[in-house]
Amino acid sequence: MKLHELEKNIGATHDRRRIGRGPGSGLGKTAGRGEKGQKKRSGSSIPATFEGGQLPLYRRLPKRGFNNYEFATKYVVINVSELNVFEEGTIVNPAMLKEAGIIKKELNGVKVLGNGNLDKKITIQAHKFSKSAIDKINESGSKYEVI
Repeated sequence: MKLHELEKNIGATHDRRRIGRGPGSGLGKTAGRGEKGQKKRSGSSIPATFEGGQLPLYRRLPKRGFNNYEFATKYVVINVSELNVFEEGTIVNPAMLKEAGIIKKELNGVKVLGNGNLDKKITIQAHKFSKSAIDKINESGSKYEVI
C-alpha cells in the first residue's frame, strides 16, 4: 500500500451543513432560526449582559466604597542581582539605573528587593529597600541610602 492509495473510513467524513438550502437539508426556509424576532435577523448579536430591556444587574446594585488604584504610590522594582552591572565603588541612583537600561521609568520611586546576590561594594540610593535587600547589601559590604 502506498500513500496515494489510502482512503478514509466509511462515515469518517460528512457533508457540511448547508443552512437554508432546499428541502433535503431539513434546514430550509427559516434555517433553524425560528420565526421573527431579533435573533432571527442577520448581523444581530445581543450582549451577554442584556436582560431584555430590564434594568441590568450592574446598574441595580449600589456603588460603594473608594478605590485608591489611581492615586496609589507605584514603585519600580529591581533586584539586588541587577546591580552587579555597576563597577566597584559607584554611587548608584535612579538616574544611573535609567541610563544603564535597568529601569524605563522612575514612577513614584525605586524599590530594591533582595533576589540574587550582590558581588561588588557600591552605594545604592533608592526610595525603598526590602529587609532581605538590606541584609544582602550589608553582607556584601555595600551601603544603602534612602532618598
